[in-house]
This record gives sequence, structure tokens and C-alpha cells, in this order.
Amino acid sequence: MAPSNRLAPLFFAALLVVACGGASDSGSPANPQRGSLLQTPPELLSTLTAPSLLLDLNAATNQQLLSLSGTPICDILLYHIEYATVGGANEATTASAALMVPTGLGATCTGARPVILYAHGTTTDRAFNMATFQNTETLFLAALFASHGYIVVAPNYAGYDTSTLEYHPYLIADQESKDMIDALTAARTALPLASATLTKDNGELFITGYSQGGYVAMATHRAMQAGGMRVTASAPMSGPYALAAFVDAVFFGEVNGGATISSTLLLSGYQKAYGNIYANAVDVFTAQYATGIESVLPSTTPRSQLYAEGKLPENALFSSTPPDPALADITPPTTPTNLAAVFALGFGDGNLLQNSYRLSYIQDAQANPDGGWPTATTGVAAATPGLPWRQALQRNDLRNWIPTAPVLLCGADVDPIVFWLNTQLMQSYWASHAPATASISVVDLEFAASGTDPYANLKKDFAIAKDLVAASVVAQGATDGGAFAVAEAYHAALVAPFCFAAVQSFFAQI
Repeated sequence: MAPSNRLAPLFFAALLVVACGGASDSGSPANPQRGSLLQTPPELLSTLTAPSLLLDLNAATNQQLLSLSGTPICDILLYHIEYATVGGANEATTASAALMVPTGLGATCTGARPVILYAHGTTTDRAFNMATFQNTETLFLAALFASHGYIVVAPNYAGYDTSTLEYHPYLIADQESKDMIDALTAARTALPLASATLTKDNGELFITGYSQGGYVAMATHRAMQAGGMRVTASAPMSGPYALAAFVDAVFFGEVNGGATISSTLLLSGYQKAYGNIYANAVDVFTAQYATGIESVLPSTTPRSQLYAEGKLPENALFSSTPPDPALADITPPTTPTNLAAVFALGFGDGNLLQNSYRLSYIQDAQANPDGGWPTATTGVAAATPGLPWRQALQRNDLRNWIPTAPVLLCGADVDPIVFWLNTQLMQSYWASHAPATASISVVDLEFAASGTDPYANLKKDFAIAKDLVAASVVAQGATDGGAFAVAEAYHAALVAPFCFAAVQSFFAQI
């Protein structure tokens, strides 16, 4: 969830058109062409000067970001743009985005500048908007990129902010990549129309995103490459790229943090897009949650209120009763021990998903196993899964392409929200399929730093940040050495800022 103000602690919620060189959808006054800018001129919301940003970053809660980003150089013009795109079923809709334009006296602040196309992390907030400096992710982008001379385009996605779509097509690769490309097209139309700026697009395009946005960033790079569009480099961060394997792991008991949220978004989004995930919601969701489940998320109602009103369970994805006696040892699993407590939270009374559906999913996974998890065979998703949801997950798994532009994958290997297995499986697939000339780098913030590691200092500072979180709660009386607090902060507050800094360094070297 976005914080209430831009000085809030740094954490996130816990991811082909003619103008771009690809195919276009025909438009009409009622349904304008994809990527069309829907307001002219674009709406200038605010200007953030470099001294003002520096003052904000000097606040106690933002000093870590300042140490990672460096002193701001450029002023930033923040625009809100709206554009035509499509939904998960290829229906015409609209979406919106933030456009950050660097300006000022610095040599890197005007003239021809590169573009960052950014995909944000999962949020349940229907009103979510990247076009405000009160949004933490926007502040990250301002500090690390826009204030250093990058033009930033950051879509809100269909289903959020002013979008007319009544649902969000969560982790649907085709739709989300089209949404990103359409936002980029609209932003390139908006840029010459933007007031008070001499900044221009120099043609270089860098794609990145975090969590859900890591997945979206990779899907967008794949789609643009397939469409013959220029991508200079990409840097997906902590994303669920190996989506089919990831969900298999969850159903086999390795329930990630936030699984009731991600599962609701996934199932309802896929049902809207494909129409065949279930005949009736109660086939998948338990009776207390099935009615109206497709309209629960995203919402303007806070998560805490959704839990209090009984619309969703906070943690219990599955029943603590095994769906079959043979599955008792994975209801929940107790290994690996460093994530066992996270898995256990996913089981309990008032669970979201039917035990019978969990059993049918596991049986399908046993009959049609993933090629990367739990055993490495083909390295890709199951070829012919029988269950409609597993078919949809296979369709949206990203283990099926090879990048021709440089790619950096960043994350950390004990992430309890988006498991590191996603990066491992993607890395493994590329290792066995990509040519030796492919430029693919992987940063595991947990991996021991060496003297030749360009990210050694980031890894050392990441370890210090974890120790500080642990020490803080121990001082307040925690008896577990701070393990729970570190796990709770890991994905959003710990990994995210250091991966952003790694991406800044990576792009600067291209």
C-alpha cells in the first residue's frame, strides 16, 4: 500500500502500437486506438525542485534512500496522463500513468534524455496513483532516476486510478505488456506537448519494475523484443517470472506471505480474462468468501477493513486439515526451516480456498509436473496441464524467451513474498537456452560479496540494514532475535531499495 505521505518509511505494498513500431488496434471515437493520449496537453500536477527533494531525503525516514540515490541534480515536472489500452479479455478500456520529466540547469537535465519505463508492485488500492510524490515508489523513481536525468513513465495499470476497467488483469503477461507499451506510446506523444520543458526522448529505453512489476517488466521486454521495438536494457526485480512453478509450490504448502491477496487477484483476473477458471466461484473459494469474490479486489476499502468485514482472510489460504492423509507433511511443510513459519501462517480456520480444489490442483501437478519445480527436468512449465488455472498459469509463465538486450535480475534468496525460486528458474532456463553472447546478470543480495563484485557494497549495506531491523525489535523485547521482524520487512523495506540502487548502477553502465 502507498504510504500516507512522502516522508513515510520506505516500503512498498506486499509487479503493439504503430508509434512504437509494432501492430496497432484500429480506433474510433468511442474506442480510440491503443496508446492514444486521452488529454491534451498532459496535466502538470507539480514541480519538485532538486533542493526540495534533497530536503525531503534528508528527513530521518528517507536517509537510506539518499545514501543510495546520491544528491538530486534535476528538478522534476510531474504529469498525469490518461491513455487508451485493453483489458485482460482484449476489451477496450483506459488507464493512466505518471510522467516524470527532468528539467533544470544541469547538463543532464534537458535535451535528449533516456526513458525509464517502470512497473509498480502489487497493491489492493483501487485509487492507486503513481502520479504523486506521496507515493513511495514515485519517490524512489524521483530520487534514483528522474532527478538524475531520466524521463520516467510509470503506469498505474488498467483497473486502477481513473481506469474504466472494473477489474485488474493481474499477472496476465499479454495484457500487462500491452498496457505498458500503450503508456509509453502515450507518454511519447505527451512529452513534446508538455509545458515548460526542453527535454526530449533520445530513443534509449530502460525497463524495470519491482515484485508484480518485476514480472510486468520482463513480460514487456519480451513483448517489445518480439514486436521489433527497441529496448536498451531491462532490470526486473523480485518478480514471479516462473509463475506456474511458483503457484505449484504454494499449493504444495509453501504458502508465501500475502497469498490470500495475490490468489484472489490472480483467480478473479484470470476468470475475467479467460472465463473458464471455474464454473462457480464456490468450486474454488470457500462458501464464506465465494459470493462477490471477483469484485473484492482491487478496492478503495483498506485491507484491514476487508479482513474485519470478513471479505477475505488475512493469512489462511488453505485449511489446516490435509485434503488427503498423504498430504499431512505439507499441511504445512516444515522445510526449509527459515521459511517454515511463513508457510504455517498460510494454514488455518476460515481459509480462502476449498480443500477439494487444493487436492485437485496437487493431483494435476503430480500428473503434469512443472519442469523446474520441485525437480528440474525440462526447465519450463508443464506442457499440458489439465486444470484450467494451471493452463492459464502455463500460458503466463515467462520461461519461454531469450533476451537480446542486457538484463539484470535482482532479488534476495530468502524472500517470503516472491520466492527466489522464480529468479533461479529464470536464470537456469537462460543458462541452458541463451547463446554465450547473451548479457544476463543476477544479483542475489544474500550472496556473499567478493572484492570483484560490483554490487559488493550494496550487499554489505543490505546485511547491515537487516541487522538494524533485528536489533531494533530485540531492544523492544523481541525474543526471536528479530527473525520475524526481518521476515516481515524483507521483501518491501529491505530488498526493494537495494535492488533499486543496483538497477541505477546497472543502467548507468549501459
